[in-house]
Amino acid sequence: MTASGMSETSTMAASQRQKVLDRVVLYLSFAVVAVFAFFPIYWMLVTSLTPANQVFRFPPKLFPASLTLDHYQAFFDNPTLLRYFRNSLFVSTVTAVGSILISTYAAYSFSKFRYAGRRALMFLILSAQMFPQALLLIALYLMFDELGLLNSYWSMILAFTTFTLPLCIWMLKSYFDTIPDDLIEAAKVDGAGQFQIIHRILMPLAAPALVSTTLFAFIRGWNDYIYALTLAGPHKMTLPPGLVLTYIGEFQTSWPNLMASSFIVSLPIVIAFLFMQRYIAGGLVAGAVKG
Repeated sequence: MTASGMSETSTMAASQRQKVLDRVVLYLSFAVVAVFAFFPIYWMLVTSLTPANQVFRFPPKLFPASLTLDHYQAFFDNPTLLRYFRNSLFVSTVTAVGSILISTYAAYSFSKFRYAGRRALMFLILSAQMFPQALLLIALYLMFDELGLLNSYWSMILAFTTFTLPLCIWMLKSYFDTIPDDLIEAAKVDGAGQFQIIHRILMPLAAPALVSTTLFAFIRGWNDYIYALTLAGPHKMTLPPGLVLTYIGEFQTSWPNLMASSFIVSLPIVIAFLFMQRYIAGGLVAGAVKG
């Protein structure tokens, strides 16, 4: 074998070893990220299945010696927690429906119409995302108090909808921008009104974006803690503050029951993502590049 042939062979072998090394490093990086992301979920599940008298044993065990479903049964046997669950479901659903309806019309207006003050109004809506939501709590509390809406579902629904609208509007506007204006003009030529164009043409085409924004609004209402704790009152309270007040005390915390309840609370969101992931992925990226 000539010197040039040996050089090419060694170069190819080095290149192959480098590719294998790069792949190993990539897989190890993914493994580290996966452990970092999923280990808290695993530990929450393990704690929820561990008997109460074994939770604080040292050293802790990754695989408990015995399992129990008593902590899950305690959630369903507690009528107060079930009421919190129904409150969360109602508030989050109404928030999602209200947000998607309002943002659809607003996004269509911003995307397909040209009028004075349009750009200024768009950036005014976007600027609402610049302020920490907790900063507005006192102002909203006083306003709802004057309107007699404290300790009611409407105080939470209005607050959550207000916070979800800016992002929902901009997500849908980006998607509507990808829909050709010629399609709308053709519908107008056929005699369709604006109401029919939105509901029979745009909304079916924008199904992925609508699913994404709806789920975002639902999660906003489902996960909120500070507004639900402050505005709702003890009977209209949702699950996040309800779980804290039920299981976390000044001198003792019922961690197994809290972990079991937290796992149950996370299931609706996980199931929604599993069934809608195709639409969610399409809705999040479709508006990124105009067609």
